[in-house]
Amino acid sequence: MTEDNYSLTTEFILIGFTDHPELKSFLFVVFLTIYLITMVGNLGLVALIFMERRLHTPMYIFLGNLALMDSCCSCAITPKMLENFFSKNRRISLYECMAQFYFLCLAETADCFLLAAMAYDRYVAIGSPLQYHTVMSKKLCLQMNTGAYLAGNLHSMIHIGFLFRLTFCGSNQINHFFCDVLPLYRLSCVDPYINELMIFIFASSVQVFSITIVLSSYLCILFMIFKMKSKEGRGKALSTCASHFLSVSMFYGSLLFMYIRPHSFKEEDKDIPVAIFYTLVIPLLNPFIYSLRNKQVINAMKKIIKKIL
Repeated sequence: MTEDNYSLTTEFILIGFTDHPELKSFLFVVFLTIYLITMVGNLGLVALIFMERRLHTPMYIFLGNLALMDSCCSCAITPKMLENFFSKNRRISLYECMAQFYFLCLAETADCFLLAAMAYDRYVAIGSPLQYHTVMSKKLCLQMNTGAYLAGNLHSMIHIGFLFRLTFCGSNQINHFFCDVLPLYRLSCVDPYINELMIFIFASSVQVFSITIVLSSYLCILFMIFKMKSKEGRGKALSTCASHFLSVSMFYGSLLFMYIRPHSFKEEDKDIPVAIFYTLVIPLLNPFIYSLRNKQVINAMKKIIKKIL
């Protein structure tokens, strides 16, 4: 080993998507398009909910915060990735790595709790429609949203704190398109067992807790739907929950596969495909999943478009 290999690494090289340089222009256009549509769709949904008073209900407040976190996730990842398609060095400092992971972890953790809150909200709306505004009060809605952000911030800070115990003195090439903790653990000169244990414990705790709320809420909803005598009522209830359940299934499925599957810290080849799905594809799809199947959102959009025109 040469003397240089003993010096501590303070910056890394992101080598994701370098296997096929002939595709870089095509991939740049694809990911730039995804980024622009994601930002317009999510921030447009946030603006729509803010501007339209009829959408100032818990369901849409949760949805607006979910769209805001999806925008945060996309902003944390995509600009640097797009820059690297035509950058010669593809370098990113250790502190930039930490910042990128912090905002990603904040967004993904907050999303977990927001999706759980939305599932509970749908349960109350379908199970107790007459008491909905009493149960889902503004105070409870504010507490749930605040709790989601606090949990996201705390979860991020815990993993960032544990990153400081690692040192990097060998290869500085990260086989990824952003700074996730799993590739960093593989480059550590210090045994990352404690870090791996912490991310497994906290990631599984967050997901098990939120998934339990989601599944419990939907099992109760299905039970109530089957008890409905009206076919029209059944169809309306299922339609209300279908888009939410689709988004939840995709989001939790990709996160569980990424961080909690067996040998997730060793299977480097699966990082990029799964990461593309939960950092780029899901934030792109969410505003369309919710808005295209929601009459109130569509009507609010038409109303604002008429005012502009």
